Amino acid sequence: MQIITLTTDNGHHDFYVGAIKGRLFKAFPSAHVIDISHGITPFNVSEAAFQLRCCFEEFAPGTIHIIGVDSEPLFEAPNERYPGILKYKNQYFISNDNGFFGSFLEEDNPDEFYLYTAIKDQPEAWRFTTKNCFIDLALKISNGTPISSFATVFSNYRRAFDQKPAIDQLLIRGIIVHIDSFGNLITNITQTDFERFGKDIPFIIKYQKKEYFIDEISATYNAVSQGERVAIFNSSGRLEIAINRGANDGFGGASKLFGMRIGDPVHIEFTPQGSKENIQSLF
Repeated sequence: MQIITLTTDNGHHDFYVGAIKGRLFKAFPSAHVIDISHGITPFNVSEAAFQLRCCFEEFAPGTIHIIGVDSEPLFEAPNERYPGILKYKNQYFISNDNGFFGSFLEEDNPDEFYLYTAIKDQPEAWRFTTKNCFIDLALKISNGTPISSFATVFSNYRRAFDQKPAIDQLLIRGIIVHIDSFGNLITNITQTDFERFGKDIPFIIKYQKKEYFIDEISATYNAVSQGERVAIFNSSGRLEIAINRGANDGFGGASKLFGMRIGDPVHIEFTPQGSKENIQSLF
């Protein structure tokens, strides 16, 4: 059984997702199709990369991921953008080469990468490319057709701008990169970034207003009382700031309660013994 995932910015208001799935099941009658998200902010390939990066390793080898975000090709030099096929960790990713691949891979290297330049001679695939091109590419891959027989090997791919945390001697400066449906604030600070300062070193997480600081990492949301702020490293290894059960009764969670948006700063300041007189000196 072929597993295919869909990640698009098409939303659910219009017919687009239905059309994609209709074409998919026509090509793959027995496929198992899984929606990652159709709520990606329009044209935001970094957001699509974040969503897939957080979950792709849960899928079986051979899974094909179709990413329909900013998928229309462009043929004007020097900014050509062709459909690309990435093989990575025994899975396949089909997207326009619009920055998604570099953002998704971060510092990793692909196993294989190809561009489908033949689309230049297929005007019927220039519009609604997710439906009219990507599904055909997925079918070739699923059927075992060597990718090199219909696409061209490339070593370069575009990378969308992704802001990385700035790490100083005793400070990590990060930002909010995603707000989930519970209103939880997910940052670009990873557990690896945090642990490079060692264990059992006092710290405070500062964001928005100083009275909102957090000075411990919890294992779970329920490690604090309902309505209390909490910081955890989530299942993707990213620092997350939340209000335990704060999304109940329509309050909207940490994003609304703290008035924070994507791009807002989050800082972690470490205080090795002797570096500060007391916690108040940090403010």
